[in-house]
Amino acid sequence: MTPRVRAPELPQNYSWLNTDKPLSLKQLKGRVVILDFWTYCCINCLHVLPDLKYLEQKYKDSLTVIGVHSAKFDNEKETENIRQAILRYDIEHPVLVDVGFRVWQEYTVRAWPTLMVIDPQGYVIGHVSGEGNRDALDQLIQQLISQHSEKGTINFQELSLTLEKQHQPLITPLAFPGKVLATSEGLFIADSGHHRLVMSSFDGEILHLIGTGKSGLTDGTFSEAQFFAPQGMAFDAENQILYIADTENHALRRVDLKRQVVETIAGIGEQSRNIRPHSGAGLETALNSPWDLVKVENTLFIAMAGPHQIWQMDLETSIVKTFAGTGAEGCVDGSLTESAFAQPSGIVTDGQELYIADSEVSSIRGVSLVEPFQVRTVCGSGQLFGFGDVDGQREDVRLQHCLGVESAQNFLWIADTYNHKIKLVSPSTGNCQTVLGDGSAGLQDGQGKNTRFFEPSGLSAIGLYLYIADTNNHAIRCVDLNTFELTTLQFPSLCAPDVCIPPNL
Repeated sequence: MTPRVRAPELPQNYSWLNTDKPLSLKQLKGRVVILDFWTYCCINCLHVLPDLKYLEQKYKDSLTVIGVHSAKFDNEKETENIRQAILRYDIEHPVLVDVGFRVWQEYTVRAWPTLMVIDPQGYVIGHVSGEGNRDALDQLIQQLISQHSEKGTINFQELSLTLEKQHQPLITPLAFPGKVLATSEGLFIADSGHHRLVMSSFDGEILHLIGTGKSGLTDGTFSEAQFFAPQGMAFDAENQILYIADTENHALRRVDLKRQVVETIAGIGEQSRNIRPHSGAGLETALNSPWDLVKVENTLFIAMAGPHQIWQMDLETSIVKTFAGTGAEGCVDGSLTESAFAQPSGIVTDGQELYIADSEVSSIRGVSLVEPFQVRTVCGSGQLFGFGDVDGQREDVRLQHCLGVESAQNFLWIADTYNHKIKLVSPSTGNCQTVLGDGSAGLQDGQGKNTRFFEPSGLSAIGLYLYIADTNNHAIRCVDLNTFELTTLQFPSLCAPDVCIPPNL
């Protein structure tokens, strides 16, 4: 534990979210305060949120959590984008927008996430960095409450907050769709914010709603099953099976379209803390934020964002194991066992190679599927802070937290998420060019660069069409690959889970 240091006061003239007025430490005197220094791109920061929610609920009359959003990427500096992240991840504590890292520097923070603990008398009495500290924090909070109850220096009172979701409830038909998959049977949409899957025809007719719309980990029929922020999918057309990366359940699920049931095939419903390469039986092995999937013959390859690795699952034996990546966060090319990735969030194949949207290094990586299985960087700087918006060749290219990748017509399509653009990459030359989007966040149909997206995250091509999960617009967009004409799909009979009763599909 660090010595007692008076906690620097929080700026009152900065933007605050999830509260109708700025909070001060002076006003919070008598309460335990945790400052959560986070940035919304960071998987480790996202992993801390359930722990904070648990502690907030357990100690709601004596603990205040304040998120201090100190942005890594330029796009994350925008208050509106932070507001959308608060809605997407259902954050229910106040968030201070830390402009220019002022609060970060005053508290001498070194890494995301860092949790600073302030006692009821306004002193910093400890801090932890990284994830997996819930039990230690729980113990410390109990200790502080006990000490300060005896001294009469604690103020038991529940704080009343005005949350962003009260101003902007998620009642859109889709909510933060993370991924989309175009197949011979129709479109599958990971309706991540509504914790369900939507299957539709290409003209917007709803064929199936899979999941109750409430977060949970429940197998069963389409109307019984539950997911928690599902993301990437892979489809086995021959057997009519859809595989899903059930991201916040840390699980892989299987949807049998013929039997209309959902089953868990890997994961135990809890996050793995083991980043060393390992293997095990699917239903006995903990996973860590699986974000996207691609099926190659009888193997599922998994972009496992949490441990910065690529995993694989043998669908015959149900064994899951690390395929590539040491578990260190970075961009290291070479053999499977020496390579490193940084929050891989999209995965696709052209049959010869896997291609990865490696989000935290804003790069596209390639992993050969034939001996000698080498990892390479197709384009992007390969640096954790080497981001921007620059078209060009190989290492001169700058992307910003790319989350989606698709292979079509011998090219790679990239969802350059934080640049609000769709780009086209040659896997052989590493040439990368902007095709759609003018770089501003918005919702605008049209042609080529005269269009707008808002943090697009998922891509899927079929025939001459590319489908885009336009996440913060709560929309699915469609591009004609001959004309680069962009339209927004309409789903006339779709509505949010709590808004109307779905028809019997």
